[in-house]
Amino acid sequence: MISWAPLLHFYQPPTQSSEVLKRICDECYRPVLAVFQESDTARATFNISGSLTELWREHDCTDIIDGIRRLAESGKIELTGSAMYHPILPLIPSDERRRQITLNHRINRNEFGEVYRPIGFFPPELGFAPSIVPAIYETGHQWVLVSGVANQGDWPLEYIPQVTSIDGDLKVFFRDDVLSNRISFRAMFPDDFVEALQWLKGQRSDIYCVTAMDAETFGHHIPYWDRDFLAAAFRAIKKVEYRPPGCDGERGQDTIQAVRISDLLDVFPPGLAIEPKESSWSTSGDDLASGNPYPLWRDPGNRIHDLQWEVAGFASDLVQQAESVSDNDESRQYARIARYEFDRALHSCQFWWASRRPMWEVNMIHRGLFQQQEALLNAARAIQSSGAPIQIRREALHQFVAAREYANRIVDALLV
Repeated sequence: MISWAPLLHFYQPPTQSSEVLKRICDECYRPVLAVFQESDTARATFNISGSLTELWREHDCTDIIDGIRRLAESGKIELTGSAMYHPILPLIPSDERRRQITLNHRINRNEFGEVYRPIGFFPPELGFAPSIVPAIYETGHQWVLVSGVANQGDWPLEYIPQVTSIDGDLKVFFRDDVLSNRISFRAMFPDDFVEALQWLKGQRSDIYCVTAMDAETFGHHIPYWDRDFLAAAFRAIKKVEYRPPGCDGERGQDTIQAVRISDLLDVFPPGLAIEPKESSWSTSGDDLASGNPYPLWRDPGNRIHDLQWEVAGFASDLVQQAESVSDNDESRQYARIARYEFDRALHSCQFWWASRRPMWEVNMIHRGLFQQQEALLNAARAIQSSGAPIQIRREALHQFVAAREYANRIVDALLV
């Protein structure tokens, strides 16, 4: 048996415009749900970023929320945990990681109800480092998905490795980067995909393969790819009987089935503990060799990335300080606004659009920067209007001025 476990990642940033959101809903989200509703062989794992769930609710896309809930109730899909506003988890403080994971769980549980019981975890952009394991484990998850480039040993097809920490162990599933990317860039069609799975199996008895890609691939990034690949792939695997390469006899009884990732836990045995490399699903081997595990979000050679993270660091410090010193109605109100803006300001898109690999979009960069500046302004105002000692208020003002200087440098760079 070949178990194919596809994961679709649904995400839009909190700064997304209503016009673009509507187009993606019509081009992708509704057609993708229709594929699963109409296919009796379709099974998958869905990761729904809480920021998108929030946008669906705000823009009255309740049919999409209800459709996902019904698919989960039917057992065709499972839902994973993630981080609310899609931050790159290894790049933010540990307290913020836990907060983002908790916020994501809260809104998705509220919208999807009892069917939202995630045991798996999808790190945004598959950004992984050992430092994020405690936050994932502590929030009740049993497995984590990691990019294939992070694997340092034999490729697991018949067992499930695990990563250990002082807090507990997580099962690790590796994304098949080659197959996933070929599908994502329309370089593989359903018949090719079936052949690739058969080649992977070879003479083995049972194997699994995990693919993962943006849900928006199907219909938005690639028009009609929901129909031409996704629906067609589910039809293709239904027809397959497997004959090992080089076998001249009768066809065997092994088949290809689509499954949810968590279903694999009941079929394949646990493996040894491993140490995946720090990486993302956009990290290449050359990036790893040069010590650049998150090239689209914190490239050491990217000056704007450096400036963005300087601003984010000041914002993080000031927001936490504002929450700790606010002691009256006025300061607490400013601190709440600062926290609201900063949660959203950690989203990955502003860094992605500044990567120049080849993505570059000044408005998306500036929108993220503006959210950070809003957080900074309100945090500084909270501290100034609190009863904190004068020295704390003076230092907060100095931090705000320094952050504003870094922000101005980003704006200047956007004009060049």
